[in-house]
Amino acid sequence: MAAAAAGAALVALAGCGGDGADDNKDKPFAGKSADQIAADAVEATQQADSMHMKGTMRQSAGSSVTIDLSVDQRKNCDGTIQSEGASADVRHTKGTFYLRGDEKYWENALKGQSGGAKIVPKVADKWVKAPADDATTKNVCDKQALMASMDKDKSERKGMKKGSTTTVDGTEAIRLTKKNSGGETITLFVATKGKPYILRTTSTGGKDPNTATFSDYGKSVSPQEPAPGETVDLKELAASGEKT
Repeated sequence: MAAAAAGAALVALAGCGGDGADDNKDKPFAGKSADQIAADAVEATQQADSMHMKGTMRQSAGSSVTIDLSVDQRKNCDGTIQSEGASADVRHTKGTFYLRGDEKYWENALKGQSGGAKIVPKVADKWVKAPADDATTKNVCDKQALMASMDKDKSERKGMKKGSTTTVDGTEAIRLTKKNSGGETITLFVATKGKPYILRTTSTGGKDPNTATFSDYGKSVSPQEPAPGETVDLKELAASGEKT
């Protein structure tokens, strides 16, 4: 769920570019077209050692997913995922992924599984740990995997226009906008000073509106390892025959 939410929140980054270069020396990114600015922003964001992302997306089924996550290039991460009234904290540190879901989260996750109702009280509000290479969780804290959608199809970077400057959480940014034929408007906000990091993306007017804000570039991500008494090991639970 976390990987899907993060990926969808970043989908708006794919389309960029299209207008001519701006030669006004008083404007940010003078002499650069929108596609050049966007390409630089994608590269800078991908190469950043760490970042914090917070976003909400509406899925096709009508439910919304909110992700609030700090992550770095070494797959350290710390954050929260919320969806359909359920919440889960996630951490990755020292090669182990930890997830602490509330009762609603586990009820949703184990719905329809034989014996699921018996497992819920054993894992609810506890840190459940899994190996970092577990297929269901390995991309949640993988910064490069979360960023992959930004650069998946370079042909989509056409038709965006440079707009006015604004601020995103106190940092000056330039707007890049694009309106698709289906009525969806995509806006990308790029920092005008220092490295051209992506500060925010929004998608409005379409079937799956979303917004994502990015901050804390380069800030250390150092999640604490949960205390042994607060954790449940999935392998041990499976070995005991209590996990289906």
